[in-house]
Amino acid sequence: MCLLITVFAAITATVVWYKNNNPDMLIGRLALIFWGASLMWLVDAIAEYIELGAEYFNPAPADMLNDAFLGLSVAALGLIIWLVMLLVKDPKGTLRAALTGKNKNS
Repeated sequence: MCLLITVFAAITATVVWYKNNNPDMLIGRLALIFWGASLMWLVDAIAEYIELGAEYFNPAPADMLNDAFLGLSVAALGLIIWLVMLLVKDPKGTLRAALTGKNKNS
């Protein structure tokens, strides 16, 4: 489930990046974060398959639920990292204007 959730997040971020290629929003970095997580979970799945064999394809429902929560947590963490990067870069100067109390149009 971790692999599946992060792959869907990576595909979604890649499609959004491809359709709206706005470098200021750092969508490409978000896609790379999710593709990196997907690669990590793929290596983990291969290692677990080597260890368990065919048993890998029959997980217990509790294990699937735990994996789903872990996958959602990884996706949320990736979004938080992207949001922090976006706030640090502040491409439109909105945060800077709010913190300094200045209107960015004046």
